[in-house]
Amino acid sequence: MSEPVKVSCYPTSDGRQIGVLTLDSPASLNALSLEMIQILQRTLVEWQQDPAIVCVLLQGAGEKAFCAGGDIRSFYYRKQEASESALFGYARDFFEQEYRLDHLIHCYDKPLVCVADGICMGGGIGLFAGADFRVVTEKSLFAMPEVTIGLYPDVGASWFLSRMPGRLGLWLGLTGARFNGQDAIALGLADHAIASREREALLPRLAALDWSQARDPREQIDQLLQGLHREVLAALPEPVVLPHQARIDALLAGRSLQGVLDRLFDARFDLESGEGSLAKARDTCRSGSPISRAILWRQYWQARRQSLAEVFADELILSVNCVLKGDFVEGVRALLIDKDKSPRWQPAQTGEAWLDAFYRWPEGTNPLLP
Repeated sequence: MSEPVKVSCYPTSDGRQIGVLTLDSPASLNALSLEMIQILQRTLVEWQQDPAIVCVLLQGAGEKAFCAGGDIRSFYYRKQEASESALFGYARDFFEQEYRLDHLIHCYDKPLVCVADGICMGGGIGLFAGADFRVVTEKSLFAMPEVTIGLYPDVGASWFLSRMPGRLGLWLGLTGARFNGQDAIALGLADHAIASREREALLPRLAALDWSQARDPREQIDQLLQGLHREVLAALPEPVVLPHQARIDALLAGRSLQGVLDRLFDARFDLESGEGSLAKARDTCRSGSPISRAILWRQYWQARRQSLAEVFADELILSVNCVLKGDFVEGVRALLIDKDKSPRWQPAQTGEAWLDAFYRWPEGTNPLLP
């Protein structure tokens, strides 16, 4: 079998190399498996220490997706076959390694260009969000749809959603609403746009830059991408979330989750004026996991006061507990295994004690504690 991540190097004009990582599982929309995570982590660490590698390009194979999220079916099968202890070990290892990879990308000390052409959701956004240069196309489609599977926006989303304008990050997390490349740029989640057809030409254009010590490589990359951005600007679709910011901010005003949900679920949307997307997002939120909504709400406010490393440490605890005692496995069953789309969510609970339990590490020491 071929490797699920293609690893290659492309020579620059002055004898150095650009490392190229291509997620290569187009049949699954490049869903991120543990094996893919391990290949990416190992290779990025090696390249960071290799003076010949001057830049990294991260992309997805195929025309439909950069990465549609994590390959999460395995959690359902592990739940059926493994002991509680073994399930804990698997969940711990998967999420720890995924979050270490995401954190490495955020902190990578060489220029890292990531192109999200097509679908980029969940774990795909985790890879994309930390890159030096986050590039979209006219085909980019983003979402953090974890509320539909009994998880919550993880992979560092607690950190970047809480830093978006107004209540837009809260909206995206609570509702799983889809947004495009123009939205992503305005939300601070992307930096540049190129035409999808220019993807293949991007690598040789990067290689043609001056990679000597005389010029700042990041400045050159930025100038290259700015030029490509200007060329595609007229072809980019209009943003789909940004035009509704005032309405969203009003719907999600306040610090009480139940108060916000009551207002949102009672809202009447004007479908004639283009609020159909808001109505659809509201319905997704209403049919989602109550546990997911509660975790997202606390994380949104808490992460604004935390460092990125602290957020990942909290997310590891939450994600493992969502597997062990939350709705995650049931959500995977309903959406991806039986595909009946009728998850049996645990009922909403009152008070805070039950949610506090999701913030306690099950056994031993959290390996991501800063």
